Amino acid sequence: MFQFKQFTIQQELCAMKVGTDGVLLGAWAKGGPRILDAGTGTGVIALMMAQRYLEAQVTAIDIDEGAVRQAQQNVAQSPFLTQVTVLHETLQEHQGAYDAIVSNPPFFIDSLAAPDEQRNMARHTATLTYAELMQAAYRLLSNDGELSVVVPFDYRQRMEDEAIFVGFFPSRVCAVKTTERKPAKRYLLAFRKHPCPCEKEQLTIGSEAYRQLTADFYL
Repeated sequence: MFQFKQFTIQQELCAMKVGTDGVLLGAWAKGGPRILDAGTGTGVIALMMAQRYLEAQVTAIDIDEGAVRQAQQNVAQSPFLTQVTVLHETLQEHQGAYDAIVSNPPFFIDSLAAPDEQRNMARHTATLTYAELMQAAYRLLSNDGELSVVVPFDYRQRMEDEAIFVGFFPSRVCAVKTTERKPAKRYLLAFRKHPCPCEKEQLTIGSEAYRQLTADFYL
């Protein structure tokens, strides 16, 4: 169990537990009236977006049945039940129109698959490649909407290449460091459908800026 200020996350049915990546994305991503959380897992990002954008309707989808049941339970026990809908669907087949899409996607591409099928599905891109993510996001996103993702540092270039290939333009980049002196370990990336200035920033875990970003969520 993971306790946030306004909701609780149960996670025994999910392969991927609550982690820094998801919390960062949920606190950093831009929202809108209609938000899609692609690959919701426990539902933590969907609930964070609902808390930040109280007028929004959030759709959360996942390919894993256990994750969907878990996310539905977490939403049902939260103050945001009327805002968040959890569906057992693939992103590739999902239909809709959204002002914001957020995704903490599978990221292992070339590495050895894990023996645990559920964990494998959550972590490896066999079920959702970066190309498929970008193609679906471009189809589902409104003209003025924004797609936000989080990726390990060594997958940033692949993600950006696939985004640009389908017609996206980088709009925001946040390099996330574990300590000030070390290189970034992960990147928060945002994309839009039209050319725009790209805002660039850095964030260090545990810094004052990090505490401010996550202040509404962490106890």
